[in-house]
Parts: sequence; C-alpha cells; structure tokens
Amino acid sequence: MAMASGTAEGEPMAEMNTTPLIDVMLVLLIMFIISIPPQTHASKIDMPPPTPPTDIKPPKHTIGVTFENQILWDNAPVTFEQMNTYLTAEGQKAEEQQAEIHINPDGFSKYDVTAKIVAAVQLANIKKMGFEDNQQYAQ
Repeated sequence: MAMASGTAEGEPMAEMNTTPLIDVMLVLLIMFIISIPPQTHASKIDMPPPTPPTDIKPPKHTIGVTFENQILWDNAPVTFEQMNTYLTAEGQKAEEQQAEIHINPDGFSKYDVTAKIVAAVQLANIKKMGFEDNQQYAQ
C-alpha cells in the first residue's frame, strides 16, 4: 500500500488514500467472478439412432504380378486382355456395387506391367483401387 506524507511546508495532506479501497474492490470483483455459474450454450439436436456395425465386407479382386511378369486375377493366371474384360465388366457396375481392386506386384517385376494394369483400371472407370503389401518395397 502506498503511504503519502505531507507537503514540504509541513501541511497535512487533505486527500484520501484510495489504495485500500481499490484493493477491497478488486477482491470483491474476483469473488464475484468466481461465484458466477458457468454459462453453458447447449443446443438440442435430434440425432438419428446409432446403426449397428455391419460385418459385410465389400467384394474385392486382387491383381498380382509375378517375378516373370505374369498377371494373376485372384491368384489365377490371366492374359492382359482377359484382365481388361474383367475390369470392364466391373467398371460398368454402379460405383457402390464395384469391387475393390487390390494390385499386388512382385518387388522384382517390371514397372511397365504394373503401370499398364493401373492404366487399365483407370480406363475401366473403377473408383476403388489400391496397392497391397507395400512393405516389401521399403528397404
């Protein structure tokens, strides 16, 4: 707290010391802020009931490429033209009914064969495509 002394002439000070009043006011303000209940802004929203999880897995086809650059459709050897026929038939379905296409090339197969497969999948208008087993390339 601040203390004030008289003037240089020795006259008494005529002003009131307001420091203790400000201290009391700040304590009361802090107590008032603490005692106010917190405001919760809640909006009532009607949510749909939760749906049970389904164990239905979407259909999938795996296109593999062996070390000798042989194309495999679900582990059965096929030619590039047969694979294109399968992909075209799958691409003509609605997007929700299309099977997932998983591409799994061997690490030592030619990149050109895998690139042609990816291009064929895209040309067949198949939306769900991905690569499997990429860990074999991380070395």
